[in-house]
Amino acid sequence: MFIEQGIKPENKFWKYIVGSLVVILISSFGQIPLMIGIFAKSFSDGKGMPQLDEKSLMTYLEPNLTLFLIMLSFVFAMFGIYIVVKNIHKQTMLSVTTSRAKVDWSRILFSFTIWSLFTIISTAILYYTSPESFVMNFKLVPFLILVIIGTLMIPIQTSCEEYVFRGYLMQGFAVGTFQKKFAIGILYSFFFVPIYFMFDSLKEVQLTSEIPLLSLITIRTFSLSILLLFLIDFILTKLNFFETNFYNTIYQKGKNKFVPLFITSSIFGLMHIANPEVTKMGYIVLVYYIGTGFFLGILTLMDEGMELSLGFHAANNLVGALLVTADWSAFQTHSILKDISEPSAGFDVIAPVLIIYPIMLFIFAKKYNWTNWKEKLTGEIHPTNSNLINEIQGTND
Repeated sequence: MFIEQGIKPENKFWKYIVGSLVVILISSFGQIPLMIGIFAKSFSDGKGMPQLDEKSLMTYLEPNLTLFLIMLSFVFAMFGIYIVVKNIHKQTMLSVTTSRAKVDWSRILFSFTIWSLFTIISTAILYYTSPESFVMNFKLVPFLILVIIGTLMIPIQTSCEEYVFRGYLMQGFAVGTFQKKFAIGILYSFFFVPIYFMFDSLKEVQLTSEIPLLSLITIRTFSLSILLLFLIDFILTKLNFFETNFYNTIYQKGKNKFVPLFITSSIFGLMHIANPEVTKMGYIVLVYYIGTGFFLGILTLMDEGMELSLGFHAANNLVGALLVTADWSAFQTHSILKDISEPSAGFDVIAPVLIIYPIMLFIFAKKYNWTNWKEKLTGEIHPTNSNLINEIQGTND
């Protein structure tokens, strides 16, 4: 079973926290070339370093160069994932990719093809039904360069995200469910998400030093939340709360496959909060990103491997980057078309989640004969060796 492949006595949950930090650290080295490029341009223009948000970052340098430099950080991140999986967790990359004896490339190709065709057809329909919303953006040489860069680099970016969320962290949070205090930690973390959004509403307020007030509030809130978490843990431990029947019931119920699915999908969606689309249309767009996280997670759990999600994600980003760009999109590319319409958070934002993704799940289910949905999505997490349960609980308590 794919999600249980990381469960073993020596594979403690804290290793996934350390491993995640290592991946972030290594990926940060991949951002150095982009910073050098921005510095070089600002120096040649005779200006100081610009204040860049995500939207202006994508347009400060030539789009193809920007895309290549941004994708470099994902190359470094993939290397970081390999280092962490091999050296910290003593696993193979295959074990965080699939439960099959080898990677099923036919699954990746099928998923990539079907979503590419859907994206091309739906874009063509939109273009011919609303031609006023698009202008031709096609220039042969920049487009061919985009094809080369995109084909080489975007699948690395999407694969990196899949390995982090549907592979590494999906298995990591499955390990975490066997840790006694995991449930209270997760509940506490989600309690602070609304607080972050509340403070985010103050982001337009600036200090005279030009440091956003939000940054100081976020740092202060994060620091206080960590201290409060330790205080709550200390108090609950003194009260023997973790030994009560009530908490033990929560603990046992938490060993459920839906828990890693819910957590990784939510984190995946919230990681897109800085995207220009969210700034332009509001937080409602996160419904799409979180819904996409759930869709990719369901693919992984039902198919016992990441092959389908790898193909889908690569097609979504690559074909999208080649076909359409917009001033408010995350990717500013030399695509064929440019969307000049004014975006709005309407039904089209939630349509993929409510209509298109369920249809895709139906197609995949029919092709690969998926059964036992309830068990695979909400069933109890069982270590591959039942004798490991007591060992895992003993090492994590």
